[in-house]
Amino acid sequence: MKNTSVDLPIKRHKSLLCSRLFGAILVSAAFFISSAIIVVDHKKRFPELQNSDAMQADPTNICENQCSLDGSEALPKGIVVKTSDLEMRPLWGPRKKRKNPKSPMSLLAMAVGKKQKANVNEMIKKFPSDDFVIMLFHYDGNVDEWKDLEWSSRAIHLSAISQTKWWFAKRFLHPDVVSEYAYIFLWDEDLGVQNFDARRYVSIIRNEGLHISQPALDPDKSEVHHEMTTREKGSTLHRRIERMSRSKKKCYRNSTDPPCTGWVEMMAPVFSKEAWRCVWYMIQNDLIHAWGLDMQLGYCAQGNRTQYIGIVDSEYVVHYGLPTLGGSPQNKTNTESSIEESSSLQDKVSLESNHTDIRAEVRKQSLNELEQFKRRWRKAVQEDGCWVDPYKQQ
Repeated sequence: MKNTSVDLPIKRHKSLLCSRLFGAILVSAAFFISSAIIVVDHKKRFPELQNSDAMQADPTNICENQCSLDGSEALPKGIVVKTSDLEMRPLWGPRKKRKNPKSPMSLLAMAVGKKQKANVNEMIKKFPSDDFVIMLFHYDGNVDEWKDLEWSSRAIHLSAISQTKWWFAKRFLHPDVVSEYAYIFLWDEDLGVQNFDARRYVSIIRNEGLHISQPALDPDKSEVHHEMTTREKGSTLHRRIERMSRSKKKCYRNSTDPPCTGWVEMMAPVFSKEAWRCVWYMIQNDLIHAWGLDMQLGYCAQGNRTQYIGIVDSEYVVHYGLPTLGGSPQNKTNTESSIEESSSLQDKVSLESNHTDIRAEVRKQSLNELEQFKRRWRKAVQEDGCWVDPYKQQ
């Protein structure tokens, strides 16, 4: 006879063990399913986690999303050089060390002709080689005749017949090329600099935070077109005028528009590298005289034209107003006088008559370009729905 008293506890023990095991499996399955539901729901709420998982799963996505400059995609990122400068390097051996390498260099760029060689020589002597790179735009094609000057070998010479400094600047002074220079001096060749010191000038505009500036004009010796640019004696600099301007506009203490404030003229502007990056984009490729640009420079003054644009009175210049690109100047330099004295009277009359006609055409073209620039500005404002004029009268 079979002993059922022994079998019954064993069966009950097995049954209890199976039920416990089955319950554990059910609990584990429920936990696993609920965890999966929570994760899926969490990723739906935060989709960026999916992107993170995908990037971890596929590292190539990191490279695909890496930004590259146009045209540099075929190069390893570390070899790409975004900017340049205008400093010349020796073919061999070490570079010449600057006296003060911590002080940033600046750039003096000028459009020049042979007739103003003597005056340009005096101007460049005011810009120490340890602080300034010199770049000359030769609008008459005469480059070799400057080789006898002491500083000529360290200057950069470019030549294009009958082109203005703005034409040169648009093509050769791209912001990425001149980004190493703290200030860009874009000057005419007919300035007297007897009362100007370049180092002191840079020190003043740096301390005053000026992004766009110019040296004041000596009112007794200069051709002055706008009252804003005239020197105020006993002053270091001024940012506004409070009197009648030569354009017949009355200027007040609270005036906010050019030429009462926030304005410089175009014969001797000085730009910080930040301001130049903006100004360069505003220069039009085909409008070589840049008339009208001066009234809009305030938009490039890094946010406040009444504060960051000014005229430096303590370092001032004389503007002779010589129409060098076509025309015969009324006030002639010693160099020009000596050239004319060697010519016959008949040749002089013929030459001056011809230049006067050319000058009239140049002025006519300048006025036409001024109107074109104004039209382009108005059209650009109308078409750009996102642009907000920070200086618009309320």
